Amino acid sequence: MNDQVFNTLSKTTISLSLLLLLQAVSGSAAASPPRIISFQKGFTQLFGGDTNLLRSDDDNTVHLHLNQYTGAGFKSSNMYNHGLFSARIKLPSEYTAGIVVAFYTSNGDVFEKTHDELDFEFLGNIKGKPWRFQTNLYGNGSTHRGREERYTLWFDPSKAYHRYTILWTSSKIIFYIDAVPIREILRSPEMGSDFPSKPMALYATIWDASSWATNGGKYKVNYKYAPFVTEMTDLVLHGCISNPIQDLSTNTCMEIDQQLETIRYNNITRKQKSATKRFREKYMYYSYCYDTLRYPIPPPECVIDPLLRQRLKENGRPDFGRRHHRHSRKGSQVLSSKLYDIEDED
Repeated sequence: MNDQVFNTLSKTTISLSLLLLLQAVSGSAAASPPRIISFQKGFTQLFGGDTNLLRSDDDNTVHLHLNQYTGAGFKSSNMYNHGLFSARIKLPSEYTAGIVVAFYTSNGDVFEKTHDELDFEFLGNIKGKPWRFQTNLYGNGSTHRGREERYTLWFDPSKAYHRYTILWTSSKIIFYIDAVPIREILRSPEMGSDFPSKPMALYATIWDASSWATNGGKYKVNYKYAPFVTEMTDLVLHGCISNPIQDLSTNTCMEIDQQLETIRYNNITRKQKSATKRFREKYMYYSYCYDTLRYPIPPPECVIDPLLRQRLKENGRPDFGRRHHRHSRKGSQVLSSKLYDIEDED
C-alpha cells in the first residue's frame, strides 16, 4: 500500500466520525449532531489584539498572526464534559522554524494542579522539510508522565486546509487527520486517574517556541518572514456544556455521551485501518512507549510492537523538558444547519 490511501481518504466528503455519529443519533431528538460554530457563537479571544487575530466577514474563519511582538489565540466560551472538537486548518508557509501552532483541549485555567489536556501541536519547519507535529495527553495533572507521540505529515499543511479532530469520550480518545484516525487511547485500569476526566475547553494558539520547537531549538523564529499566519475554519464544538465546579449531569449530557461512545474504532473500515497502520509505521518517529531513557519500564497501558520498538529506538529522543503552548502575553449564531464534514475543497 502507498500514500494514495492517505490522499484518497483526505478527499472523503463525509468523515467516518460523522457517519457513525449520525447513525447513533438517528431518531434521537434530545441531542443534535455536530454543527459548524461561528466564532461569536462559540469562542472568545485569548490574546493577540485586533491586529493578530482577524475574523472573516462571515465569522466562520479565524486568522492567527505571529509577529515580533506577540502571537494570538482563542478558546471556546464553554467547557465540555467529553466531546468532538474539530477544525479545518492551514498552517503558515515558507520558513516557519521555531513556531508552534496548537489545537488542544485543556482545563488548566480552572484546575492548575490537576489539569487535563489533549493536544495537536504543529512544530515549525525549515522550507523544503516535512512538517512535524505531536499529539499528547495529560490527565489529573500528570505532567511528569507526558504521553507524547511525534510524526511527520504526508502532505504540505500550508498548501490547503485539512481537518484535525479530537474525539474524547469516557472510554477512549481518538486523534484524526481528515478521515485517518492516527492515534487511539483506550481508557484502562492501568492508566488510573491519568485518563482525562474533567470538563475542558478548546484552545487554538500560535506562538514563538524558539527554545525547543524545531530540532530541539537549533533553528529559531526568523521574523524577517513575519507575519506568520495560520488559518482555522469550519470549527466544530460538540459535547455537553458543563460547569466544572458544579459538575452536574443532565439527560442531554447522557444522550451526547451515548452518541460519542458509539464511534467505535472497530467499526472503522478496512481501508481506514490500513491507513492508520501505515501512518504509524511510516510517519511516527517518536512514541513515549518506546523511550527507554525516559521510561526504562514502559507505562502499563503501552502495548509494545517489536517492529516499532526496533525502528524507534534508532531515532533519538526529542527534548520534552519544556512545557508546550505557553505563549507570550505581550501586548452569534450557528452559521447554518449544515453538518460538519471534512471535504477538502483545495
